[in-house]
Amino acid sequence: MNRLLKLKRSPIILTVLVFFCTAKHSNAAPVVFQNTGTTSTKQQALAFLNNIKDLSASTIWPYIKPDLFLQNIKDNIQHPVGIYPGNGTNFCGYGALTYLFLQDDPLGYTKLLLQLYQEGKAHFGRADFSPSEAIRKEAGRLRYKGILDIHPAEQLWFLCLADHYKGYLNLFNRHYDRGDEDRFWAACNYAKFNRMVRSLLQYKVKAKGSDLIRPHTDDLFQYISERMATGKVVLFINNRLVHKKNHVDLKVKVPTHFIVAERITLADDLVTLVYWDYGGRTQLQMSPEFLKRIIFAITYCTKKTADAK
Repeated sequence: MNRLLKLKRSPIILTVLVFFCTAKHSNAAPVVFQNTGTTSTKQQALAFLNNIKDLSASTIWPYIKPDLFLQNIKDNIQHPVGIYPGNGTNFCGYGALTYLFLQDDPLGYTKLLLQLYQEGKAHFGRADFSPSEAIRKEAGRLRYKGILDIHPAEQLWFLCLADHYKGYLNLFNRHYDRGDEDRFWAACNYAKFNRMVRSLLQYKVKAKGSDLIRPHTDDLFQYISERMATGKVVLFINNRLVHKKNHVDLKVKVPTHFIVAERITLADDLVTLVYWDYGGRTQLQMSPEFLKRIIFAITYCTKKTADAK
């Protein structure tokens, strides 16, 4: 499936294309992640899943079918890029976190979701999950959210994350009511996102920027490039500027979306950025000035050493 978006703004050239394979887009060598090690492997997670011959229906999660739940987890392990936060929801931060989780510790992800399903609570990293009754009765019933409708594992997981972690955006809506996945109850501000990464994943996190003030750096492209070479980079961007619609005159200058950067190049004064976004990889081409306009914060994640764990 292709997504094509043209932004009529000179000298900005903007083309969005969803793709699922690696390709060269300029003469410049792409910046890719170094192998910084993982906490577990895809093979370990699949072997653990294959030992589960029969998963009983849960009275804790009455609307989740166990066979679909297991298949959903297996699909996510094999194809983490397909993680999809849902149409119209505020789950994008949880989707970005899960994409990192599946790349670094798929076995931990698998065990955590199975414990939540079987026991209705779980401890992982520095987090103790105890989802509310409203969450347990809603997971598996989300509708009109695109492919998320048939992904019960993501429904359970995203709802649990939103239920457990709170930030200032959630102050006036702290308890789930049906439809709150689209409202501030599920919203994820920048500090909250970094707190989730630190508490669940084996990463050291360095943050630059904020919900309101853009990161100060002399060369934003170089800053991002250097960090992508040694770790993983999550960008907090104003997605309304990326997906600009001509009939909308007012553009609120705040970040709205989390993406995981995967490759960045600069050639002929044109930045090409490839990133995970809503179930696929997106390629975005733009001027360096437009790159500065859309980015509000940069999260840089590197593996903890054995001494730092």
